[in-house]
Amino acid sequence: VMAESLGLMLPGTALLPAASPLLEQAAADAGRAVMHLVDKRLTARRIVTMDSFENAIVVHAAIAGSTNALLHLPAIAHEFGLEIDGETFDRIHRHAAYLLDVRPSGKWPASLVYEAGGVPRIMMELRDRLHLDALTVTGRTLGENLEELKRQGWFERSSPVLEKLGISWKDVIHPRSNPISQNGTLCVLHGNLAPGGAVIKHSAVPREMFHAVLRARPFDCEEDAIAAVIRGDIKPGDAVLIRYEGPKGSGMPEMFYTTEAISSHPVLARSIALITDGRFSGASRGPAVGHVSPEAFDGGPIALVQNGDLIELDIAARRLAIIGIAGERRSEAEIEDILAQRRRSWTPRAPKYTSGVLKQFTRSAVAPMQGGYMD
Repeated sequence: VMAESLGLMLPGTALLPAASPLLEQAAADAGRAVMHLVDKRLTARRIVTMDSFENAIVVHAAIAGSTNALLHLPAIAHEFGLEIDGETFDRIHRHAAYLLDVRPSGKWPASLVYEAGGVPRIMMELRDRLHLDALTVTGRTLGENLEELKRQGWFERSSPVLEKLGISWKDVIHPRSNPISQNGTLCVLHGNLAPGGAVIKHSAVPREMFHAVLRARPFDCEEDAIAAVIRGDIKPGDAVLIRYEGPKGSGMPEMFYTTEAISSHPVLARSIALITDGRFSGASRGPAVGHVSPEAFDGGPIALVQNGDLIELDIAARRLAIIGIAGERRSEAEIEDILAQRRRSWTPRAPKYTSGVLKQFTRSAVAPMQGGYMD
């Protein structure tokens, strides 16, 4: 979806079902498009601009896209000599229309998105928020592509699959006039726990967890955290912190098993938070805060958290902060003094990888909220 939104994929092809008879034609069309681009010497660097990235982020908000986009898109932008970061996402997501009602946050399977009109339908609904003059791989602008699809009847075509289910495209892709919400789907948090920011997909968070004060349960790797969840050591009101899993700490793996163990638990899924300098998948549910920056390996505050510290999560205020020590609330000044004391006794870790490509990556990676790319 992001590739098509950036203008780097032929219109309507991003979500073709794997068994679609149209795939062969789409492949042939892509081959012809490549040869046309070669002939015109039209490279990706000539196509993609800051407007392209802003278009992609508007669509990202509409589809409740993965928090991993905060790694991929900044890294791609960096290669193009452009700079986007978490603040770019937060700015665009604020008051952005959330339209796509698919799992895990919504009702329908993602296989129905193409049947409902795919990325072109989403972009047509959002066209007043998009840069329609952005160039694409067709050699035409986004606006021209949408008009051509309209002329071809793309938006009027019927879907036997949707008809069999007794639904219309508006059930899968809400029209702009009836969005699921107008507050985007993710936000960037700041505070003394994440001075460089952290990200949460709030569209997948239970409303009762939009503001919570939780007890810190820090773990220095995912394996220890998942074991604690499975043993039943994690209780309602806990904040499970998984650290040293950022780009420099361990290459920034996905915290898949821990998020799944928590989200599948009928009580914990609505009463605890997972906070990490690692990352999540697009299928993650619940109050999962990722990309905490600076990461633990660099001595970020997440490395200094101890059992029983009080962590405040406030989505509306975009806040993630340590507000108490050993279960007791303290003033901001007191917290800063205690963190300074802990920092003096903190010992930096030796690199996890000492050879190969992971050594090169972990040595050169930037902070999670910058995109985690190699600088």
